[in-house]
Amino acid sequence: MPNPRIDPLKKILAMDPNDDMAWFGLGKAYMDDGNFEEAATALRQCVTVKPTYSAAYFALAQSLHTLNRLDECRTVIATGIDVSTKNGDAMVTKNLEAMKSSLPS
Repeated sequence: MPNPRIDPLKKILAMDPNDDMAWFGLGKAYMDDGNFEEAATALRQCVTVKPTYSAAYFALAQSLHTLNRLDECRTVIATGIDVSTKNGDAMVTKNLEAMKSSLPS
């Protein structure tokens, strides 16, 4: 059964395609459903709309990692570490660095 949060978030985004929180919520809802391709698309849109959204980089990296798109994942991690460090989001930086070190070289 699809996540009940997906349709309401899509309606919000139809009205305001620049709602970064709705893009993030949609990406997380797709992740909860195991639909990591759609999650990556929504989360990439989230960081396009708001390039300083640290948590979205981590969720996007998680989705790309699950999809085994490791080169893209590394790029997103690097950008996310830069953004989260500038934002002072220590937990996101820590999580991204842990993910980076767990990737095969």
